[in-house]
Formats: sequence, C-alpha cells, structure tokens
Amino acid sequence: MNADLRVTDNQAESRLELEADGHVAELEYRRNGNRLVLIHTEVPTELEGRGLGGRLVTAAVERARRDSMTIVPLCPFARGWLERHPDVAAQVEVDWR
Repeated sequence: MNADLRVTDNQAESRLELEADGHVAELEYRRNGNRLVLIHTEVPTELEGRGLGGRLVTAAVERARRDSMTIVPLCPFARGWLERHPDVAAQVEVDWR
C-alpha cells in the first residue's frame, strides 16, 4: 500500500476520505457531543484488499484521541476492525454498546 495516501477529514460531509487511483474510500461519521459515532465504511471494489478501510478507522481513532472523544463503532466493518486490532482500540475510549 502506498504510504503517501492521506486520509482527509471532510467535516462538511461528516466523513473521512482516502482517494486512490481515481476512487474514494470513505468512513461516514457523526459527532455527538464528545462521541465520534462511526456510521458506515465504503471502499470501492477497485480498492479492496489494500487496507484502506483500516486506514480510515485508524484515522478516526487518531481524531478521537486528539479531540478527547469516545468512539462508538456502529459500522460493522469499523467494529470488527477495532475488535481485531485491540492495540489501536486501546488508544481511545470505545463504547461497544
């Protein structure tokens, strides 16, 4: 995977975005007080298998840590990824409810 790919926080659209090869992967979120609710992750078929979904979830964790927020992983992909990467999940408070 290209380390130069950067995740952009498109706050106007409430999503984290990562563009590669003319396609955009995204993680939709909602901010609710001090909670960052992860709603839906979408990675185009052309970009699958490159770890971009995980990069988006990691970026959400980094934002939550920076802004002292709790992650609420409603998105099944984000929840599963955090469960498989407890080292990343441990960086912030996660509301698993």
